[in-house]
Amino acid sequence: MPPTHDHHPDADACAEELRAALAAHGITLPSLGVDLPTFASRYPTRPLVSLGNCNVLTARALTAALLKGVER
Repeated sequence: MPPTHDHHPDADACAEELRAALAAHGITLPSLGVDLPTFASRYPTRPLVSLGNCNVLTARALTAALLKGVER
C-alpha cells in the first residue's frame, strides 16, 4: 500500500501568519516558509515550517519578543 501523507493545506497560511506575527515585532526571517522536502518524504509526515537561518541580532530580537510575551 502506498504511503499516505498527512497533507495540511494550511501549511502556507501558517507560515504567513507566523511571518506577520514576527513582523509585528519588527522581526524578519527571510527564509521562513514551508519545508518542501517534507512533502517528498516516503513516510507519512506533517509539513514542517522552516524558520531558516538568522543572524544573532534577529535571534536576540526574537528572544526578546518571546520573553516579553511571557512577562505579561
